Amino acid sequence: MRSVCLYFQIHQPYRLRTYRFFDIGDNHYYYDDYTNRSIIRRVAENCYIPANAILLQQIKNLGKAFKVSFSVSGTALEQIERFAPEALNGFKKLAKTGNVEFISETHAHSLASVFSKEEFTHQVFKHNQSLQSVFGVEPKTFRNTELIYSDTIGDLVSGLGFQTMLTEGAKHLLGWKSPNYLYCNTINPKLKLLLRNFQMSDDLTFRFGQKDWAEWPLTADKFVTWLKNIDPKQEVVNIFIDYQTFGEHQKAETGILDFLQALPALVLKNTNFTFNTPSEIASTLQPVSAIKSQEMVSWADEERDLTAWMGNEMQKEALNKLYSHEEKIRRCTDEDIIRDWYYLQASDHFFYMSTKWFSAGEIHMVYNPYASPYDAFINFMNVLADLSIRIDEHHEKSGRTVHEPIQSVENQPEIPAKSKPKAAPKTKSASSKKTTPTIAKKPKAGK
Repeated sequence: MRSVCLYFQIHQPYRLRTYRFFDIGDNHYYYDDYTNRSIIRRVAENCYIPANAILLQQIKNLGKAFKVSFSVSGTALEQIERFAPEALNGFKKLAKTGNVEFISETHAHSLASVFSKEEFTHQVFKHNQSLQSVFGVEPKTFRNTELIYSDTIGDLVSGLGFQTMLTEGAKHLLGWKSPNYLYCNTINPKLKLLLRNFQMSDDLTFRFGQKDWAEWPLTADKFVTWLKNIDPKQEVVNIFIDYQTFGEHQKAETGILDFLQALPALVLKNTNFTFNTPSEIASTLQPVSAIKSQEMVSWADEERDLTAWMGNEMQKEALNKLYSHEEKIRRCTDEDIIRDWYYLQASDHFFYMSTKWFSAGEIHMVYNPYASPYDAFINFMNVLADLSIRIDEHHEKSGRTVHEPIQSVENQPEIPAKSKPKAAPKTKSASSKKTTPTIAKKPKAGK
């Protein structure tokens, strides 16, 4: 069997409103509802709704021969349900076909796998519950935030019961090997690994609409020719891309939606490839070898590492400060505080602090609401300072101490899957005592 594995990522964070120093201790609502709604509506109209319609039509035309997979972060799922219910209805129709595999990830699209095994585990369980509630599916495959992977993360994922994991086919991970095979985790070989073919994936994500690209225009026929030219011994081509490529990052006028509509039938007619989901591939093929990854890899940028989120002192300070609250959060029973703790973990907040591409204005920053990385840092740290006050006040009122045992993952209070942020208060809270927090000094940006 030779397979094309189409995997689409769907994620949107809760973006923060402009939160000033004088809001700290007074206003506990952090989110820019207008921007969040506007972005979800725009992406739904440009991508989710038309692309879902195309996939549904192709499944109707081709039956079980055409299959795809999705991961939808918890924050994206909540916002789609709230702001674009017609798009969510399209995803539910896809789920009912049986031709779509929904993949697990961290609920908050967070970096918890880097900082906390317990928080990571809790978020994965929470995301699984959301997929079961909304789509009626129990995921068998896992993809970490931004395809972050290492030997130890893979071993942890296997311990959570997953059979398959997706990651990046980075050159420094593969060496001379091809991404077009099934691999396995070096610590726990039971975990099968599908590695992204970044060349062919990025041709769609980044280069499709570039008229100065040597391969422009990229048609479905040309893409099929590339598939036919792959070594016949190579068993699987993993096309892992952001779903927003279809109509949002690459606009409809580039022909990207026409490409999506034409590709499935041409692949099935003109090649010996079939379309299969990750779990199908993992259950059918045998791994050719283990992949050793002592250092963490991701699908970001040429480096394929974590510097997009942890490359400078601002990012490191913000992350360390955020996760320093974990013990207190474990004892917290205030659902609003727990919800905000989740939303602040989204990797996007730290991405906005990156100094890697600020001057270049890369596509990575398309939804960045800040004028500079430092603005992103200051805004986030102001919000985090207020959350810190709320956490401490909550524990003071409950009479808990920092020495009390942390709740287990199973007993930790859950946030309702359909909970929505409360409206911003119109007046200052009478119980909110103004406290002067410790504000971090401006750090030097990392290289």
